[in-house]
Amino acid sequence: MAKEYLRARILKDVKRIVIKIGSGVLTSTNGGLDATVFQRLAREISLLKRNGYEPIVVSSGAIAAGMNELGLAEKPKSIPQKQAAAAVGQSTLMKSYQKSFAEHGQKVAQVLLTHDDLSSRKRYLNARNTLLTLVDYGIIPVINENDSVAVEEIKFGDNDNLSALTTNLVEADLLLILTDINGLYDENPCEKADARRISVVEEVDREIEEIAGDTISTTGIGGMTTKVQAAKKAAIFGLPTIVANGKINGTISKVMTGEDVGTLFLPKGNRMGSRKHWIAFAVKPKGEIIVDEGAEKAIIDKGTSLLPSGILNVEGKFGAGDSVSIVNLYGSEFARGLVNYGCSEIMEIRGLNTRDIEGKLGYKYYDEVIHRDDLVVLYVQKCVTDQSLGAKDVH
Repeated sequence: MAKEYLRARILKDVKRIVIKIGSGVLTSTNGGLDATVFQRLAREISLLKRNGYEPIVVSSGAIAAGMNELGLAEKPKSIPQKQAAAAVGQSTLMKSYQKSFAEHGQKVAQVLLTHDDLSSRKRYLNARNTLLTLVDYGIIPVINENDSVAVEEIKFGDNDNLSALTTNLVEADLLLILTDINGLYDENPCEKADARRISVVEEVDREIEEIAGDTISTTGIGGMTTKVQAAKKAAIFGLPTIVANGKINGTISKVMTGEDVGTLFLPKGNRMGSRKHWIAFAVKPKGEIIVDEGAEKAIIDKGTSLLPSGILNVEGKFGAGDSVSIVNLYGSEFARGLVNYGCSEIMEIRGLNTRDIEGKLGYKYYDEVIHRDDLVVLYVQKCVTDQSLGAKDVH
């Protein structure tokens, strides 16, 4: 009963839901789209809508659909081949959604995004306005990565990551990831018959990440690892994530009534501001600023701005307004932010007091290289090989 009570408490104020549907859920054993699955999901999601929820779908499946249309037996390996399959399959995918939802009197809208759409603040806000306007009109957006034009530099990497970024984009209350496995297990359920489903994850730490690497989904790009990473991003934004089996009839209804299905990832205590979450996860850093221990401690412990006095070195090429990683002496990224000066300017003023900036450059835009309002602290493991594991808002 305790598990059901926790879920009911977490879900009681949920209204806007991002529902990510994996290709493993949408496809049949022969690799094509499964019409019966679309009909079932359309029925369940339409019921959510009638009950006052605001569902927003992030859907995979375009490449799988394109493979079937093109008669391909194996998944394309090159970017051009994937783009071609996605271009053919996306219309088939949307036709399936449109037909299935129409049976319930529900309209859907296609929204295709690339990482550039979210890393640009202007385009990010435009995308948000479009999505929220669709919701206001009572239309269910169906979002997918624009695989037909995306290349490695602008790819989200997987739709789990896209769904996590979408939660911030639309300020959702819940991320529901539907996959072809019952949730996160303590061991690989494909290899261990006695593997146990983990009902609740309080925090995504190294142990959980290692478990996720062993819990393999049968399809998709990243398996359970990318779903756990998505849950981490959503948790930092301040909302829960549930990973559940979308192949099973009634899963969405069971999730929303608080039944103990799938794995619930709990949110962090304080909800990070939308802009800070955007800085932390939507914008790709274009360079690095290496700082001394004093600057690292001041930023992490006191929430200060980054001043030139604590800067040791700069790597990469970037201009004012770009995102950069802030790295400590051991090479671990511990923060990200938007710089007030370009890389060549920072190299000139590194190690200086703020009063000496104008004398060195002949001008001074700001005292801070990165202002605290444009700075997000990332939690890191003490091991120097680890990457950022989370973030906290800096006030």
